[in-house]
Amino acid sequence: QVSNKKSNSTPPPAQLSKIKVPAPQTVLKKEKRQSSSRFNVSNNRELQKLPALKDVPPADQEKLFIQKLRQCCVLFDFVSDPLSDLKWKEVKRAALSEMVEYITHNRNVITEPIYPEVVHMFAVNMFRTLPPSSNPTGAEFDPEEDEPTLEAAWPHLQLVYEFFLRFLESPDFQPNIAKKYIDQKFVLQLLELFDSEDPRERDFLKTTLHRIYGKFLGLRAYIRKQINNIFYRYVFIYETEHHNGIAELLEILGSIINGFALPLKEEHKIFLLKVLLPLHKVKSLSVYHPQLAYCVVQFLEKDSTLTEPVVMALLKYWPKTHSPKEVMFLNELEEILDVIEPSEFVKVMEPLFRQLAKCVSSPHFQVAERALYYWNNEYIMSLISDNAAKILPIMFPSLYRNSKTHWNKTIHGLIYNALKLFMEMNQKLFDDCTQQFKAEKLKEKLKLKEREEAWVKIENLAKSNPQYPTYSDTSLLNSPVAMETDGPLIEDLQMLKKTVKEEACQAQKDQKKDRPFVRRKSELPQDIYTMKALESHCRADELISHDGH
Repeated sequence: QVSNKKSNSTPPPAQLSKIKVPAPQTVLKKEKRQSSSRFNVSNNRELQKLPALKDVPPADQEKLFIQKLRQCCVLFDFVSDPLSDLKWKEVKRAALSEMVEYITHNRNVITEPIYPEVVHMFAVNMFRTLPPSSNPTGAEFDPEEDEPTLEAAWPHLQLVYEFFLRFLESPDFQPNIAKKYIDQKFVLQLLELFDSEDPRERDFLKTTLHRIYGKFLGLRAYIRKQINNIFYRYVFIYETEHHNGIAELLEILGSIINGFALPLKEEHKIFLLKVLLPLHKVKSLSVYHPQLAYCVVQFLEKDSTLTEPVVMALLKYWPKTHSPKEVMFLNELEEILDVIEPSEFVKVMEPLFRQLAKCVSSPHFQVAERALYYWNNEYIMSLISDNAAKILPIMFPSLYRNSKTHWNKTIHGLIYNALKLFMEMNQKLFDDCTQQFKAEKLKEKLKLKEREEAWVKIENLAKSNPQYPTYSDTSLLNSPVAMETDGPLIEDLQMLKKTVKEEACQAQKDQKKDRPFVRRKSELPQDIYTMKALESHCRADELISHDGH
């Protein structure tokens, strides 16, 4: 068999906002979290409005273009006094906006003298010290619920990013000239900005870095190496801290991995095993998990021999006490099983299904439910069917025990559905597993009886001691110790088959009902300005594609 289900060709985009907007409510005044980076505000900020580029003769356009680029190197204060320099702030905004239009709709305007000026203007505006995190240890700020800190200088920064992207995308752009200015130092400073708390900035950075990776072949290995270093620092050195740009960096890597040539180089395999997989350990996995899972699956589609080390690493990092994280692991594991080769499945099926048996037994119903949904996947069922002799004996005890004892009725139905599929798959094997389970139960009962008899003997020997009345506690004499650990009694085999069929049929009816899958979130007071700013943001990719570039 070959799996007919392949992963998406593009990585899932990092979300701009994870806020679930609650019903209208009284907006509570909260501490204002809008902040600004440490800009060195220019001393001479009185900008003179220059003539429009379209209004000067073509011979003077290059000189005027350079003047405008230099004018846009002036930095303004957007935090301590937002209303200051409004006139000159507008001059800079208008100049940036005009230059965006100019390089988008005109040809042969990016001449050689323009390159150092553009890169310098971008560097002056962008490369700055980011504000300290509003919660350095990650205890206060919940990335899944709280709104992010927005960059106060965004009205100018957005236009600088847009201009630089148009510059990179222009048909006139020549990487051979630009590589003198867009070098390793430039890339390193660009990567440092990925820790910005403003998701709009990270969105533009992601597209910018992706374009640089595509156009500068000499920088590719360096970019990959520096992204690796960020992940190393995040996972192994500052594990208690958070980095805001992991999802965006993984999204870029997803596209890069997609383009890897076959056979995979050894350095790429090491990157998967030593850098990507340990990212599963971090407590804030939920922030970037879709992008991480995409990268892992891309690797397995490129080279199926990596399946065993990847699955074994996932089982090694499997969460013990964090149920929402466990659901994420189950999601990723199903994506891996969707693209797994049958020959590779055989190598990992036993430890994998031992873990699934534990998940089915989880008292957290969403974990048990997510694991049992594997039995609705046709490709996974075909793999199970081919290896039922190994898998059913592992799964049967957990399935049977929890069909009787799990507190959640939905889980009962899903378990009966799984048992019915196993029963239809191999009737004889199902009967053998039932008998085996019954024999194990009887063994357990006999062992329990032997233990109780042994304790009675010990107690009788103690009573024969002359000092027994002195040291015995009379209050405990008539209170037997409850040692009943037995699970449900196994019913008659025919009765079991009948129950399984009836319950599975009912469960399938229940599954067809629209049941909202709700994860309850606290309804925190929302910052209306932040919500509106994020809603109005146009993604960098969409912005570029509108003009057909």
